[in-house]
Amino acid sequence: MRLGYIDQMKAVAILFMVEVHTAAILPPEGITVGHPAAFVAAAFGGMAAPLFVTVSGWGMHRGAKKRFADGLNSSAWINWVLPRVVILTACQFLVNFLLAIDRGGRFEWHTPGVLTLIAIAAVFAPLISRFTSNQLIAIFSLLALTPLLLGEYNGSELSWASRVDSAGIGEWGHRLLVNGTYPVFPWLAFSTLGAIIAEFENDFETRKNIMAIGGIIFLISIGLSFTSGKVWALTEGDAILTFFPATTFFIFITAMFVLIANELLLRNSKNGLIDLSVLEASGRLTLTIYVLHFAILGIAAEYMMGQPLLSVPEAFIVTFAHTLIWIPVANLHQRYCPKVSLEELLRRVSN
Repeated sequence: MRLGYIDQMKAVAILFMVEVHTAAILPPEGITVGHPAAFVAAAFGGMAAPLFVTVSGWGMHRGAKKRFADGLNSSAWINWVLPRVVILTACQFLVNFLLAIDRGGRFEWHTPGVLTLIAIAAVFAPLISRFTSNQLIAIFSLLALTPLLLGEYNGSELSWASRVDSAGIGEWGHRLLVNGTYPVFPWLAFSTLGAIIAEFENDFETRKNIMAIGGIIFLISIGLSFTSGKVWALTEGDAILTFFPATTFFIFITAMFVLIANELLLRNSKNGLIDLSVLEASGRLTLTIYVLHFAILGIAAEYMMGQPLLSVPEAFIVTFAHTLIWIPVANLHQRYCPKVSLEELLRRVSN
């Protein structure tokens, strides 16, 4: 049985993804890092991938637990995991091609990204599903601390061009594991967070305690920023929280906000304060929307090469129109052709 509030959370994740990617490909003229509009876009962007990976981890954990309960043998596990790895990796390479750096995009064809991260998470899902709740919390914490353990090996000095490129299979492995856009260490923490949310679905006290710890870490990060004179958050650069590469503070604090989002949507589903069911169709098509929106952005990026930047109103309208249009499109899809999607393909080949 599908849970409406989880589909809503998936929808929020993919819509945030669309928004931040559109803003990156079609930046308005005259907007600097310190501009309020840039801060709003960065805030959405900072939550997009953590939400996306977390809800993917939630789904894989639930699926793995169910299959263990059904007593699957080894070959059945391979039939469940392998199609996910193949399709997600193929979609990653497709996305890279659609938004190729030589056509105004952002990626090399072989760049590891969020989909290869989720593919790796799928490999570990059967193992992760065997751990106890407390062990999952410990694993999440260890993964969140890996930026401190890696030190300079996390790629903090890499430019964007270097981060999305690699010379040979060895360097590609480094990008996949430790210093790419979404490396396994520490980003696998968010997939583990999805498993934690699934395990504590009926335990509000534990969820509340975890959020409280996140709140304390959030306040510590603010204090460190104030006392050290460092910027609190930047996409990349010298700051307490950075996205590229993801810092330990970033992992813990965004995890707290993911938990808050989960809590708000869960409570809303129980109380019925706001009807968000219109979002659920988008939440059932996250992979399909992820790939298709990059196809559109790839066309836009190539067209904008050599063109003047959009004005602020133009960029705002285009960004939010491209973000919100997926809500009615997804609902129309679910009404008229629900079996035509990457999700349905994945479901068919992995059952």
